[in-house]
Amino acid sequence: MQLIVLWDVDHTLVDNAGVSKEIYASAFKALAGRDAELPAPTEGRTDRAIMRDMFVQHGLQVPGWESAQRALEEAGRGREEDLRRRGRVLPGVQEALKVLAADSEICSSVLTGNIAANARVKLGAFGLDALLDMSVGGYGEDSEDRARLVDSARARVHAAHGLAMTTPTVLIGDTPRDVRAAHAAEARCIAVASGIHSVAELRAAGADVVLPDLTDTEGLLARLRAAPA
Repeated sequence: MQLIVLWDVDHTLVDNAGVSKEIYASAFKALAGRDAELPAPTEGRTDRAIMRDMFVQHGLQVPGWESAQRALEEAGRGREEDLRRRGRVLPGVQEALKVLAADSEICSSVLTGNIAANARVKLGAFGLDALLDMSVGGYGEDSEDRARLVDSARARVHAAHGLAMTTPTVLIGDTPRDVRAAHAAEARCIAVASGIHSVAELRAAGADVVLPDLTDTEGLLARLRAAPA
């Protein structure tokens, strides 16, 4: 079996304990020259969309993406200690990532709205980056549309490992946006109720599988093995 598994980061792998909101607020201030009056609208959005929406809701001109990306990178740099002190790895995550990393038939990477630099900060804070092939993920700088990140990741997997673009792909995430992105890209979605959305909400969104958490490693592997079928 060959399979691509793409993990969401925030509230699926780690609880960032508000550090993400602080990064967006800091990037906004650097670009706008004043504090944000409203919090960043996150919940499964990409960094491109989040930064755009912050400026729109404040009635300001949206900056160019290159400037926004630089501001986000600067705001995220060095936040590892804050993440370790305040945040946490979610239950079952390390065990699941270790098992997938040891399976030569599975390419395990990320599908996140975060820009790559900040995804590395968040996962590196807890040593999770070493358990994922971060070089072939789909990231927030790739597109404003989360569904397009799936093909970004597939193209990188194809270039790095030779796997076909049609290789079965599973997204693991915690929001209805993850579900919609997966299905729009003809992938399957395992939704985990580890964020703000309940099992019932994720089922209603159309997730192929819904789990309360990631503590049942064997159960997760069984569902992944069934994905190509």
